[in-house]
Amino acid sequence: MATSDNEEDGLDHILEPLSFPEQPGTGPDVPSPHCLGPQWPSGETLVCLFCSKLLPVTKKDALLKHLLLEHKLVIADVKLIADLPKYLAHWKGRFLEQPITDFCSVIKTNSTGPVEQQEHYFLLCDVLPEDRTLREKLQQKRLEEVLEQQQKEREDCSFHRICMFCNDEFTGNRSSLLNHMAREHSFSIGLPDNIVYCEELLDMLQSKVDNLQCLYCEKTFRDKTTLRDHMRKKAHRRINANNHQYDRFYVINYLELGKTWEEVQSEDDRELVDDEDDDWSDWRSHPVSVVCLFCDHQSETMEQIYTHMKEIHGFDLHQLRAQLNLRFYQQVKLVNFIRRQIHQNRCYACHDKFRSRGDVLRHIVDNGHVMKLPPVSTWNQPQYYFPTYENDALLCTLSDSDGDQSDETNQEDVPIIAEDIMDLRLVKQKSILNQLLKNPTASH
Repeated sequence: MATSDNEEDGLDHILEPLSFPEQPGTGPDVPSPHCLGPQWPSGETLVCLFCSKLLPVTKKDALLKHLLLEHKLVIADVKLIADLPKYLAHWKGRFLEQPITDFCSVIKTNSTGPVEQQEHYFLLCDVLPEDRTLREKLQQKRLEEVLEQQQKEREDCSFHRICMFCNDEFTGNRSSLLNHMAREHSFSIGLPDNIVYCEELLDMLQSKVDNLQCLYCEKTFRDKTTLRDHMRKKAHRRINANNHQYDRFYVINYLELGKTWEEVQSEDDRELVDDEDDDWSDWRSHPVSVVCLFCDHQSETMEQIYTHMKEIHGFDLHQLRAQLNLRFYQQVKLVNFIRRQIHQNRCYACHDKFRSRGDVLRHIVDNGHVMKLPPVSTWNQPQYYFPTYENDALLCTLSDSDGDQSDETNQEDVPIIAEDIMDLRLVKQKSILNQLLKNPTASH
């Protein structure tokens, strides 16, 4: 059954990048890479930059949604802000002193539509020197706090704890217990001098063991004997490196703004890698999984996925490309548009909204909408340059039909974002960000 577009306003907004599972159906869910979350004191509150709304730090996503929907503001790379409460407090004060347009890039939505359907959004990011300086200052302060905490733990002689694997009791310095677990139980969480918030880390590990959970694969067992035998036989005597809840306990994760220990470590090894011969003989490429536009089917080649969509769903992307004479970036926008509509349970042809993906797919088939597209102006919008799913491999298989046409007059205006921009006012005037977003109400 189709639903009203006005129902539960705001649900169509995608507030963060979507991502296809790399290997569907395998392994536990873990936080995405690079998600070393800042650990703010639970007693602090997050303030809205424009109104009196206050939320606890645990409601960060709710505040970001409020800023987007109510005040049209987007804060870039929130996950890289070391102290979000102080960051918000700073900008709340600055916005009281000067207009928001002095600090933010202005994004005009639905730039090709009627004026009354256009809206302006604001982007606050570290392209602004003041914002970059603030982020670096907060990062530096957090690093200093972490190093101070680590030094206290290294010098602390009041440590007291019982080994989680045996009944041995340890007092004095934390290193005695950590070295014992590594030596006697072959369980190492790293060198003591690399660890911070050690008590919290040990509490987390103890809780998992008490709940009969393997510390590596994180499966749960019926009793301690079975768990112990499993960890011994499977050599699961280490923590799960893919569980990024552990990141905050290792000092290396605080060293550089927005970088995890893997990135820092890879930079340290670059000189060694550059000096070695370029021997790629043992290279093993991973197969690419291309996901169907309509269902969860995945294929490893473009031929297979195109054949699947044509035979199972009646959708022929090659035919559409030929009929509409679509150039490469037009194909990109079309695919991203269809992905977005299907994700939102909306028919891309008639824009009717449904309660589930199954309902919208049945509607598309029953009404012959599979190969029916809306007017080109609906999907040929700048916002669809950006993938609905950030790891959408289908975009890599599209045919570059205009690849041999070098005439610049035949090429589209592709957005190019500079890495280092010095004149912010010039950016505001000429930035592609001025046309990126589409008015959320335009398709209603």
